[in-house]
Amino acid sequence: MVKHLLTAVLVCISLAASANANSYKDMEPLKLDVPEMKAELAPVATENYDLNSMMMKTPEPKMDFAFFKSRTNPNTKAYKFMDDMTFVGVPLFIAGIIAKSEKNAFKQQTKHSLVTKFKTGIDDYTQFFGPAAVVGLKLGGYEGRSDWPRLLASAGMGYGIMALFVNTIKHTAKEMRPDGSTANSWPSGHTATAFVGATLLHKEYGLTRSPWFSVAGYGVATATGVMRVLNNRHWISDVLSGAGLGILSGELGYAICDLLFKGKGLLRNDIPGMASVIEHPSFFSISMGIGFGTRDFDFEMAKYGWSDDLHMKFRASTAVSAEGAYFFNPYIGVGGRLRVKSTPINGWDKIVEFGWEDLDYFYNSLDEDEQAVLEKNIDNIDFIIESDHLTEFAGDLGVYFNLPLSNRFALGSKLLIGRSIMQELALDAKVEGQHYYKSSDTWDKPTGDAFEHSWDYFTVTGKNSTKFGTGISLTYAYKQNFSWKVFLDYDYTRKTYTMDYDFGGMYEGLYPEDYAALSPQQHKEFKDNTSASQSIKKNMHSFVLGASFAINF
Repeated sequence: MVKHLLTAVLVCISLAASANANSYKDMEPLKLDVPEMKAELAPVATENYDLNSMMMKTPEPKMDFAFFKSRTNPNTKAYKFMDDMTFVGVPLFIAGIIAKSEKNAFKQQTKHSLVTKFKTGIDDYTQFFGPAAVVGLKLGGYEGRSDWPRLLASAGMGYGIMALFVNTIKHTAKEMRPDGSTANSWPSGHTATAFVGATLLHKEYGLTRSPWFSVAGYGVATATGVMRVLNNRHWISDVLSGAGLGILSGELGYAICDLLFKGKGLLRNDIPGMASVIEHPSFFSISMGIGFGTRDFDFEMAKYGWSDDLHMKFRASTAVSAEGAYFFNPYIGVGGRLRVKSTPINGWDKIVEFGWEDLDYFYNSLDEDEQAVLEKNIDNIDFIIESDHLTEFAGDLGVYFNLPLSNRFALGSKLLIGRSIMQELALDAKVEGQHYYKSSDTWDKPTGDAFEHSWDYFTVTGKNSTKFGTGISLTYAYKQNFSWKVFLDYDYTRKTYTMDYDFGGMYEGLYPEDYAALSPQQHKEFKDNTSASQSIKKNMHSFVLGASFAINF
């Protein structure tokens, strides 16, 4: 740079001299004393450059297989124990304890099966997304926070602490899973494993490279927890506590290794600077919470021959959201939210009992010969829960507000309007057996054809509706571009719920030929006597209490 500057000066002087050569014919030649110059490198700043800085040239990544070789990049500073601790896992774990009481209302019965339509094994793999991403990036030569020995030590420490916490609590609490398989439900090991991995990705690349690594890690971990609930393997309390233990264990693993390794094995520090919710209130977040509010409604079933009206009561909801807002200034902005809220029902047993009452009523209405045939016809009757949740998909848009309290804390609020879309709750019935017909004076000669017949026995659906929402949040900005939010949201909608009940579907399986021979009028009369449909309008008030992981920009 100095040589180029000196050359430019000399050229300018030469040009000037040439332009005025005629005026200086009689003058002595110009003598220029050039001081001796030494080319030296400018001193390098001690702090890390931001990735987006044009002043920093990132070397071409090289494959890194030095698993046992320790190295430390110059100008990296040692972390302190508290640099890695946010303790956000503690309130999540406590929220799981609060929600534990919700599971006591469901008892698995021998009279029905729980075979939900949602079945996936993806959660068995997504729990390992965090470490897989870190290892892949590391092997590809994309430097994160730590070298291999320190990375492996931090990860091993985090997973070890998590395994100790989870297994100790599981074998002490002995909580039954919702599918009744084993008594080791609380807390969720899959969810805890996923959140340790998400914290690993967050520490190694989210804090040092780009916040979107953190969003990806915690987003997949949240999806893993939701799938555990939808697969009927865990209660919401298991998932909340598992998420809390996972985050806490991951942070403890790194904090302990900070004490052991100090500055050794560090390749990058966090993106410099401190996040300020005053300067950067715009955000994108993912959240998990527990929902309360209006949780029951009644259908008048006595008039259809049931022994009593149907009182439906719902347990606490699992709520997962993606939310973001752009702020025009530190105080006001616009944004939106996408939320999935799954609300399981209490009292399936009562609905199934009504079904068995219908069977008894039908059986007792037959004469002795017909009862004998029915007993021979039916090998098995089962009620199958296809969906034990009312699931709401909601999208909202609106105005967001921010009130800075300090550089690290801010209060937030919002006014939203959106659309609520419901997925049905469904109980199916299945009858299996073999058809018989009367021959001479006996009823016990089989036709030889076995049958299996299923039909929609009981469904509850909610009509799509407009919803209104608001909420309040407390934001804690703990790192550059990163913050945690604790929030309480409120939503209101007036929704129409429709209950459809059909006991008569059994006849189509037992007597297909007789059923097909009915006239249209007979079909209508038959339906009127063996099925029911009823709609009610209900004001629904919903509260969601939860925590969000957010990036600020």
